[in-house]
Amino acid sequence: MTSLSDFPITRRWPATRPDVLQLYTLATPNGIKVSVMLEETGLDYEAHRISIGNPEDQMTPEYLSLNPNNKIPALIDPNGPDGKPLGLWETGAMLIYLGDKTGQFLPKEGAARYHTIQWLMWQMGGVGPMFGQVGYFHRYKGSEIEDPRPRTRYYNEARRLLGVLDKQLVGRDWVTGEYSIADMAIAPWLRGVRVHYEAEKETGMDGFANVQAYLDRFLARPAVQRGILVGA
Repeated sequence: MTSLSDFPITRRWPATRPDVLQLYTLATPNGIKVSVMLEETGLDYEAHRISIGNPEDQMTPEYLSLNPNNKIPALIDPNGPDGKPLGLWETGAMLIYLGDKTGQFLPKEGAARYHTIQWLMWQMGGVGPMFGQVGYFHRYKGSEIEDPRPRTRYYNEARRLLGVLDKQLVGRDWVTGEYSIADMAIAPWLRGVRVHYEAEKETGMDGFANVQAYLDRFLARPAVQRGILVGA
């Protein structure tokens, strides 16, 4: 039977409690998605900090053995399907898995399930990649580039996406009506624009009242406040 010792990543980041979920993460928008879900569900887990700026962490053979895409986060569930350990990467897959495992924050069937997954995919395919480029060109290394065209392109695309979200939130507290994994995926990236990138003006986020109120509601949740600190 497979045990956690069969996962090479545990040789570098040993599990002190191998019977609980093992989360390999950092307090980035993507990392926060999964730590918030774990806090919201009440699942017991152990967190290991992975420094994305340190090639001795995310580019090591041990880390790549679990996530060949060398990004954070990654997850091992020692009690996966059929009682066997399961390793996962990609936050969308992880959120769906944890939603199904616990029966929380993801409807089991019907239109509500697919609407939730739809908005999760919207974040994965649009918000994450575009907002990440805003951060790069506005706040980080790309801000040194004098040509304004990349920066303007990502500001404009972020503004468009924020407009889609603002419209969806009319008359709703949460993106599909009920608080779900879609919100846990989307809102950390909004926080990134506000807190880390300081680009609310450039993206027009400061002018979207529904988005602002939505982010404030998210940040007021105790489980979110705990999840933000994981991997910090």
